[in-house]
Amino acid sequence: MADILAPPAAERSHDRRVSLGVAALVLATVALAHLAPGGHPAPAVGPDRDPGCREWTDSCVVCVRGTEGANCSLPGIACVRGPQRCIRR
Repeated sequence: MADILAPPAAERSHDRRVSLGVAALVLATVALAHLAPGGHPAPAVGPDRDPGCREWTDSCVVCVRGTEGANCSLPGIACVRGPQRCIRR
């Protein structure tokens, strides 16, 4: 009865080769992903560098672009800065 359940030696050898091939393919894919350089996001242009933005804030300081550069307010005591955003163009 044990002979009926056991696959022939040639079939076991084929299964072993397929399993090793799949494992090698998975390892090669993981190694390639690890070694490949990652993409770098483009640097975001902040409102302070955008000439079209006339007024911007970070929820603490409000800056206005004047003829001689940026004029900014002073932050308050309980200020929690956020991301800079343009509030007037």
